[in-house]
Amino acid sequence: MNVNQRAYFRTKLVAWRNDILREARETLDHLAEESANHPDLADRASSETDRAIELRARDRQRKLISKIDAALQRIEDGTYGYCEETGEPIGLKRLDARPIATLSIEAQERHERREKVYRDKGAIPDSSPHYVCPLRIRPDHAFSVQSLQPRT
Repeated sequence: MNVNQRAYFRTKLVAWRNDILREARETLDHLAEESANHPDLADRASSETDRAIELRARDRQRKLISKIDAALQRIEDGTYGYCEETGEPIGLKRLDARPIATLSIEAQERHERREKVYRDKGAIPDSSPHYVCPLRIRPDHAFSVQSLQPRT
C-alpha cells in the first residue's frame, strides 16, 4: 500500500469516527431532552423503548470506534491492509467497502464457514466470542433447570 492509499484510508477512518462521535453527542442531547416524565403510561413505555434502542445502537457504535482506532493504529504501524490470518494483502475494494477489515475475503469466508459449522453443531469453540445454546425448548413446555425433564 502506497503513501497516498494510506492517507486516503486514514482520512476515511477519521471522518467515519468523527461522524459516529457527532451522532453520539446528538443522541446524548436528545436523551437528556427526553428525560422528562411522561404522565401517560403508554407514552412512557414508548419513550423507554426508544431510549433502549438508541442506547443499544450507541453501544454498537462504541465498539465500532474501537475497531476504527485499531485500524488507524495499524496504518501507523504499517500493518494496515494485510490479513491478520494469512499476512496477504487485503484487496483495496474490500478495504474501501469495509475500512476496518482485518481479514482478506478468503480468510473471512473461511472464518464464517467455520462459525456456521460450529453453530450448526450447536456449540462454538472457546476462541469464539459467541455462545450458542444447543438446547431448544418450546414455549408450550415447562422444564426444570436442574434436570431438563418436563415438569409434571
